[in-house]
Amino acid sequence: MTVYGGRPGRRLRPTLRLRLTLLNGVLLVGAGVILVLLAWLLVGDALHPSDQLTAGTEVVLADGQRLDAARWQERLVHRAEREVLVKGLVALVGIGLVGVVAAYLVAARALRPLHRVTATARRLGEATLDQRIGYAGADDEVAELAGTFDAMLDRLANAFDSQKRFVANASHELRTPLAVMRTEIDVTLADPDSDVAEFRRMALVVRDASERANGLVDALLVLARSEAAAGRRLSRKAPTDLATGATQALATVAREAERLGLEVERDLRPAPVVGDPSLLDRLAGNLIENAVRYNHLHGRLWVRTCAEGDRVVLVVGNTGFEVDQADVPGLFEPFRRGGRERTGNRGSGLGLSIVRAVCDAHGGTVAAVALDGGGLEVTVSLPAADATPVATATAAVTPATSPLATG
Repeated sequence: MTVYGGRPGRRLRPTLRLRLTLLNGVLLVGAGVILVLLAWLLVGDALHPSDQLTAGTEVVLADGQRLDAARWQERLVHRAEREVLVKGLVALVGIGLVGVVAAYLVAARALRPLHRVTATARRLGEATLDQRIGYAGADDEVAELAGTFDAMLDRLANAFDSQKRFVANASHELRTPLAVMRTEIDVTLADPDSDVAEFRRMALVVRDASERANGLVDALLVLARSEAAAGRRLSRKAPTDLATGATQALATVAREAERLGLEVERDLRPAPVVGDPSLLDRLAGNLIENAVRYNHLHGRLWVRTCAEGDRVVLVVGNTGFEVDQADVPGLFEPFRRGGRERTGNRGSGLGLSIVRAVCDAHGGTVAAVALDGGGLEVTVSLPAADATPVATATAAVTPATSPLATG
């Protein structure tokens, strides 16, 4: 028995080292017992020299004693069996003790990396996530376990760093509208000459800032809900069509697209999926809203949906400012707006983060490509539903001022 963790004062328990030692001892002693019994049986069967002599034959021993050959054979077999059994058992005890001790030491050496894993796990905390096992032994199961543990620590460290950045960015985003509201209220109340018009102006500023804060909170809730559903079963599932969500999103941004003079291209073919309809609508809505928000005057916006085998695809692209392809993966991180400053822009910076979380929750993927001359094209791929909707939509390229552009 060993002491838990090598520390005194802990109760003894059947550790893995002890179990491996006992298993090795049982196998070794068992094999030895079988060999001793086999030798004992072979000796009894092999020693029959008098069988080839005629009956009544006597043998003369070295001390002059004369014995019947059959009796002499019986004494010889009995003595040989006794010596094989006694000496075999003595050797078995010795080999067993040596084997158990050797197995105990070998198990201790083999399990040493596991103790390092345990010690590292005990030391781990938010401030010590940079520690790793760094096992450099043989390429065996222990090395695989140590490597898996180090990889898990890498993921935990990245998750903690991402969480810290997220909390810091969320606090910054929420602090801005709150500071605007407080400043407007303090300045207006401190002015003794403030009239109704000034209070109305202050109310409009406070309302706009509160709407921004409310939109950020709503986006954070959607993101949390989407990330909570990733990797597990969705709490709500229903047949829906990405083409329907894209049509509704286009109708929502129709006025803004018309104001910017955008040319809208739509190719909305059936794209049936099974999932959370509200999250899937938010997925299409975020992509199309971003495509309008980060476009330029008289630019282009194109939206396509279709089914490709067992997958459905939603493609949203837009013209706009230049984006470096190396910066594209970072756009899916919270509060990233393609290199622009966080403050002073419309939107919460969570649109593509929500898109990625919704895709993960539905077992899909999302990818983006920076376009030559500016703009971005985002492609979402989700598992297709078994049912195929009956409605179809025709492709069209129309200016934003036409009826098709308004959804």
